[in-house]
Amino acid sequence: CLVVIFFQLYGYCYQDSNDIPDTLTTITELGSPLEMIQLLQTSWEDRFRICLSLVRLLHYLAHSPLGSVTLLDFRPRQFVIVDGELKVTDLDDASIEESSCTSNSDCFMEFPARNFTLPCSVEGRCQNMNEKRNLYNAYRFFFTYLLPHSAPSSLRPLLDKIVNATGNLNKHGNAKYVLFLVPSPSVKSEFTQKCVKSANAKYRRVPEAFIPDENYRCWPSYHHKGCLLSVFDVNEAIEICDSYSQCKAFVLTNQTTWTGRQLVFFKMASNHIMPDPDKITYVKVTD
Repeated sequence: CLVVIFFQLYGYCYQDSNDIPDTLTTITELGSPLEMIQLLQTSWEDRFRICLSLVRLLHYLAHSPLGSVTLLDFRPRQFVIVDGELKVTDLDDASIEESSCTSNSDCFMEFPARNFTLPCSVEGRCQNMNEKRNLYNAYRFFFTYLLPHSAPSSLRPLLDKIVNATGNLNKHGNAKYVLFLVPSPSVKSEFTQKCVKSANAKYRRVPEAFIPDENYRCWPSYHHKGCLLSVFDVNEAIEICDSYSQCKAFVLTNQTTWTGRQLVFFKMASNHIMPDPDKITYVKVTD
């Protein structure tokens, strides 16, 4: 679990540097800075993967061996992306101290958009304040931007529950509940609703074939010069192609995303079809 959510340390050494004794040099894995604008331009699956990493982190922080841990500086700049996963790089502002209190009014959490008052326990501690602070910060910096936009319709009810639970900090607003809500990425049917259209009615199947050119751009796309999207099956590819007026064909590749969805190139013509044993082309039948 720690390897997944925290920056991995490969080695370190002490040395004297510039007459300063006991200088510590560390060697860590290489991560990319988290740029929110770039993330919003990626596919929903990639954004969901980052949120899934964050949910695992929230659950770990709430149930760590040291107790409930809060990140006092919970902002995107404290994270990096390594192989599509979100990882924490800076733990200088981590705290395991739950705020002391004599009444509920002492358990006041203030944020730019809204405030919360938590109950004061009989032990004189604000109940779950560390966990609640992490949850709301995850909501306002990550979930509210990355989860809803262009999400599969079949998952939107669950995603709404995640956003509401973290944004409102209601009685179900805890890390364990949010982790329970997250759909398993291994279950392909969770990521899309199957269509009932017939592939044979509107498209001609051309096995072992590829269209090298005839690209057009779409958003979001896995390819910056073409329209490369992920689909659950051929029926979903047909639905996507039908939704673009310029789409006249699509090519199934043998590549999949991290969730197991198949990558498909969408094309605006089928004038030049080339043999390719690893691909299957579907051409829209004209009247």
